[in-house]
Amino acid sequence: MLDALPARHRPEPACEPAIVVSHARLAPTIFRLVLHAPHIAASAQAGQFVMISVPEAAGRAVQLPRPMAIHRRHRDAGDIEVIYNVQGPGTDALSRAQEGSTLLIVGPLGRGFDIPGTATSLLLIGRGIGICSFMTLVEDAADAAIATTAVLSARTADRVIGRSDCAQLGAKAIPVTDSDGSSSVEALDRTLTEEFAGRPPGGIVVCGSQRLTELAMNLSSQWQVPLQVSLEAHMACGLGYCHGCAIPYAGDSFREGPLVCHDGPVFAVRGNRAAA
Repeated sequence: MLDALPARHRPEPACEPAIVVSHARLAPTIFRLVLHAPHIAASAQAGQFVMISVPEAAGRAVQLPRPMAIHRRHRDAGDIEVIYNVQGPGTDALSRAQEGSTLLIVGPLGRGFDIPGTATSLLLIGRGIGICSFMTLVEDAADAAIATTAVLSARTADRVIGRSDCAQLGAKAIPVTDSDGSSSVEALDRTLTEEFAGRPPGGIVVCGSQRLTELAMNLSSQWQVPLQVSLEAHMACGLGYCHGCAIPYAGDSFREGPLVCHDGPVFAVRGNRAAA
């Protein structure tokens, strides 16, 4: 079951015209976008996201903004990073944004991560673009001298995200891929059981894969440590107005559950089912 995390102060979101500082291809369909957005860079909490209005491309207007996790915050420079995968017309249009152009973004948005008060180490498990949701948590953990181990899962080695970020932040990265079999639940279960033998982490975070969420739930139960999941969802506003990202309650599709954009995207997980 998913539980909303306790209410806490959140920074006031702003609509900020952001200059494209750099825009680089990391893999055939994966891009790293650096935006100069001083308000968001200064105020964003770990796990929050932004809504990016996509520029018109090839004469085609994209009506709705796209939610993007804040992958990194460079507060001294006033910059944020997002990493995204081109999946449709909106992200394809975004991939054509040029350095020096301006994108309208709204943020920071959502309810982010909590670091358990007694934690001296954390385990983060991410798949694909889902890894981007927790790199700001790695930043906070590094500032608090909390040891972090990050599982970086992808189909192939060239699509693994976050290795350079982990190296820069002093986190231990465990890259795993489908191509060599290391990303399977069974293989990863063995790897993490050995990695944390006799000294379980103080908390677990997961994003980007249902099967990895189930693995994280099993490890959380086995080690008796708290688990948080960052959810991804289609949304139109990111502010809680449209209710398009409500999570359905298990067994009752007519009952509206929490909103990913406002009550999440980060939720606490309890029991043995990752559904509200």
